Amino acid sequence: MSGEQVKDSKMNEKIIAEFQQLRNEQRNLVNNLNTLEMDLKEHKTVIDTLKTVDPDRKCFRLIGGVLCERTVKEVLPQLVENKDFIEKTITLVTDDLTKKGQQINKFKEEHNIRIRGEQMAGEAQKSQSEENKSENRNVLVSN
Repeated sequence: MSGEQVKDSKMNEKIIAEFQQLRNEQRNLVNNLNTLEMDLKEHKTVIDTLKTVDPDRKCFRLIGGVLCERTVKEVLPQLVENKDFIEKTITLVTDDLTKKGQQINKFKEEHNIRIRGEQMAGEAQKSQSEENKSENRNVLVSN
């Protein structure tokens, strides 16, 4: 290999590594978002349950691995506050995820990156839609 080919190869490896890093960051954001949404669902369930219970009733809350005995009237406002915080965090993470997706798309366009399977799937849909247009216009096809 000539010096220029080696240089191009190293540059391509660097671009691919950077692209993989962006995709890993995007996956991490998605995982965090899923975790937050599950926490939000759990908080909503507990809040709905505690609203129907006597406020002076004893309840237990796990805080940092320690089980604490409290009353419903002490715990409920804290849970509502946590739920609101989780909702705000979900909004921020969703915005970050959108920005990361735009960053990845821009990076793909700048460096002319094509992902295996992505292009083939697009071509398959295009050819399939052309076949459907040319044949049997009066047939309903459902997927």
